Amino acid sequence: MADWAMRPASGADAEAVAELRAVVLRADLERLGRYDEQRVRQRLRDGFAPAHTWVIEVDGAFVGCVSLRPAEDAHWLEHFYLAPHLQGRGIGAAVLRGLLEQRDRNGTLVRLNVLQGSAARRLYERHGFTLEAEDPVDVFMVREPASAAGTTGAPAADG
Repeated sequence: MADWAMRPASGADAEAVAELRAVVLRADLERLGRYDEQRVRQRLRDGFAPAHTWVIEVDGAFVGCVSLRPAEDAHWLEHFYLAPHLQGRGIGAAVLRGLLEQRDRNGTLVRLNVLQGSAARRLYERHGFTLEAEDPVDVFMVREPASAAGTTGAPAADG
């Protein structure tokens, strides 16, 4: 696994995140017949909340991001993107594990949605997320805090 670090996001990161989102989601959105070159970026810009977002860096360079937005009954894991050349190397699993450990300590439920057919769903399932609802485009998942979920909330050994 490459050496990586996280830092708080700032408004200046919005364009880099929007561009990464377009790259990462393109294949799934095209498969679902929903890719729009402008909309995929604008949706990120419209919802970007630096206060709840972290930038993932390798050797000081931007390679990804993740948001954990507080809501009334849970935190929403959003905008979790990692540069394609670094996917499958354990960085995403390590980032997710750290965020979930923190939510476990606080006893907080975590929700997310992932596109139908996305490979990312397997990562989330390995970390204790279960199906809550789905529609033709999105799969909504939830994860109970590990203290409430017993061992089902623990990350898989292969992370």
